[in-house]
Amino acid sequence: MKQTILSIQPADNVWVALQDIPAGTTLTIGAQTITTLQAIAAKHKVTATDIPKDGAITMYGVLVGLANEDLPAGTLITTKNIRHASGQFAVSENRKTNWTPPDVSAWRDRTFMGYHRTDGRVGTGNYWVIIPLVFCENRNVQLLHEVLTKQLGYQRQHPYENMLHGLLADFKAGKTTSTKDFTETVITPTRTFPNIDGIKLLTHTMGCGGTKDDARTLCGLLAGYITHPNVAGATVLSLGCQNAQIAMLKEEIEKRVPGFDRTVIYLEQQQAGSEKALMTMAIQQTFEGLSKANQQERKPAPLSKLCIGMECGGSDGFSGISANPAVGLVADKLIALGGSVILSEFPELCGVEQELSDRCINTTLAAKYVQLMRDYASSAEAVGSGFDSNPSAGNIRDGLITDAIKSAGAAKKGGSSPVTDVIDYPGRVQHPGLALLCTPGSDVESTTAEVGAGATVVLFTTGLGTPTGNPITPVIKLSTNSKLAARMPDIIDIDTGSIIEGSSTLEQMSDQVLELVIATASGTYRTKAQELGQDDFIPWKRGISL
Repeated sequence: MKQTILSIQPADNVWVALQDIPAGTTLTIGAQTITTLQAIAAKHKVTATDIPKDGAITMYGVLVGLANEDLPAGTLITTKNIRHASGQFAVSENRKTNWTPPDVSAWRDRTFMGYHRTDGRVGTGNYWVIIPLVFCENRNVQLLHEVLTKQLGYQRQHPYENMLHGLLADFKAGKTTSTKDFTETVITPTRTFPNIDGIKLLTHTMGCGGTKDDARTLCGLLAGYITHPNVAGATVLSLGCQNAQIAMLKEEIEKRVPGFDRTVIYLEQQQAGSEKALMTMAIQQTFEGLSKANQQERKPAPLSKLCIGMECGGSDGFSGISANPAVGLVADKLIALGGSVILSEFPELCGVEQELSDRCINTTLAAKYVQLMRDYASSAEAVGSGFDSNPSAGNIRDGLITDAIKSAGAAKKGGSSPVTDVIDYPGRVQHPGLALLCTPGSDVESTTAEVGAGATVVLFTTGLGTPTGNPITPVIKLSTNSKLAARMPDIIDIDTGSIIEGSSTLEQMSDQVLELVIATASGTYRTKAQELGQDDFIPWKRGISL
């Protein structure tokens, strides 16, 4: 029989509905029995005890809210009867870094097929990137990208073109409506350079008009992409007079990979003169660079060379009990194998700061993490907002009533290992283990930052459905519930809803996810985001983005 209700931690005083529960239903967990006073929709929470006004609401063993009124046992919690609250946190001398790694003997000798770079890292793809240093060059880089992808075999015919072709034919024939069934056949052209996985565009709206710090931050992020192990080479177009100068970008590249040796083409429009002169040089030099980069081939690499970004978007009330803990187990297994994992979205770590601080391998890292969290929270409050504003309308509708409830579940993506690094944006991963990266909770900005920090595969959990992808790193989308996977199959790679239904365990699901990571990293599986051409890239302009 399918389980109806769940207590995540024994000390929690609210339970999670795993399916719709009518009012007047008797629920029992252990020695505790309650009767629901209202209907409880799946994913939502019900009080397991009487909670007085201003009393603490606890989930995942941590404070996630305070009661706005007396809440009898069996009450549905809502945005009206509880409010956001989270525990205090500080740097403690007591490190909680004693960790028992999971058994990874079955994975120890496994490999993936990747692109080996001279700096020791291994890519899961081999992409050429075209980058504007300033938004003024967006048109030129788009033109360059269009010409190259079309002529070199990277521009696929879209099935919607067939649809439009049929509509036009009917229109010319005098028909006002069309009854034809349109084929979804996609013609994939032959690539001129088979070892180049794609030519990708990184347009943005920055580079000038902001502060010099904004320009430096942008150059740092772009340098993270240029030096990324998934990147074979880059073409950079500059206008010439903007804040984000070529020299600044070169400094950021050297900072990340001293003696960087992959091909980077720098062209400046104000020096080149006419568009024709600029585009002629860009096309000729990029073609030469692609020809050279095509010599790279996939070769076996140990799983320790993987760097996985953990991300979520469109979360729901099941996120913290299905997909997130499943990928958290993947994180623990990869770290036990010597790999790297990135946990970001700092506004969505609200309420678990003490736990993560205590897991830092030393007090220096803990202090850095605590300071970043406090500074971020203060900057949000300074403009009349705060982390309590993080949950979206969709989050709340599907059971994530406060930011602390959302955050406690989101943090499960990071597993249980010690924290080996704390990185401020737009830095990059330098050590194996679990790294905390300061980013917004906004999923595209955060995914963009994780890839800039070195993520070669991203595991992205979603309960409501979001199509987020990335130009150079494959994003594997995991649904927290089976209804979503059935409703939006074109964006979901793997369904973890069987955990909720009781037909699979977290351990079994984590093994399934890790197998898919290996296939994706080897290029034998293309994610749904890759198939859709979902190349999302949004730099975080350091400021208030939750």
